[in-house]
Amino acid sequence: MSDDTTTPMPAAFIGHGSPMNTLEHNAYTELWADLGRRIGRPRAILCVSAHWFVQVSAVTAMAVPPVIHDFYGFPDELFAFDYPAAGSPELAEEVADLVRPQYVGLDRDSWGLDHGTWSVLAHMFPAADVPVVQLSVNATEPIEYHVELGRALAPLRERGVMVLGSGNVVHNLRLLDPRTPEGGTDWAQDFDLAAREILTGRPADLVELADHGAYGLAVPTPDHFLPVAYLAGMADAAGVGLDLLVGGYQMGALSMAAYGLATSVLAPTLDAHVPAGPLPDPGLVPPEDTNL
Repeated sequence: MSDDTTTPMPAAFIGHGSPMNTLEHNAYTELWADLGRRIGRPRAILCVSAHWFVQVSAVTAMAVPPVIHDFYGFPDELFAFDYPAAGSPELAEEVADLVRPQYVGLDRDSWGLDHGTWSVLAHMFPAADVPVVQLSVNATEPIEYHVELGRALAPLRERGVMVLGSGNVVHNLRLLDPRTPEGGTDWAQDFDLAAREILTGRPADLVELADHGAYGLAVPTPDHFLPVAYLAGMADAAGVGLDLLVGGYQMGALSMAAYGLATSVLAPTLDAHVPAGPLPDPGLVPPEDTNL
């Protein structure tokens, strides 16, 4: 599928979980690697990362994006990890043009590639030989805005660009419970399964999840949830539902679900059982403060 712009590139949303997944090999990271092998080499990657959650829509537009270690309390090996992918000012310009009249600014010096991007790409494209651009998650806008932006970005697939959303459908660091390293609470599973029904069958209706009884617990802040809205918009533009790639939970309050568009060549893993890696000492860094 690489270098063939007549065949739309797949797109994916990855539940990235802990930054430690960068260094680990488990059922989740193996799926990310398998996805990278199967789709071939894109012209470039546009990643919507939960960790660039700011008051504006912006896209990295530098030729050499810095690698950002946006977390606290993890081992030195993780802070030393490098993902030296090139940027693509040309793709940044394409993104800004495609979404007009919506505004997406060109960021040439304030951000780069954060761990929401490189923790996944470390497995998907370990050689770091595909140009990568990040799109911010605009904190001022509702779910509908992000779904519509995903629709507007759908033509990138025809141009050989892989769009990657990186976050978690359920993400509540304050309620993480190390006593359930590979399980999910009832409320987390209820919300996650409601999201699965919408994303795989009627992605344009994603906004309905804001009325779910567990929304406030599953999405205490929208940063990790909103990247999946871009995949929902792209799937709606294609007239299909998303493929479930993997399901599973960690420490009660984290969904590791991943979804794909045009990725049906991968057999889904409905419920992976992977214990979460160790957290930093909560006496030094509370779980909710480990990530920016």
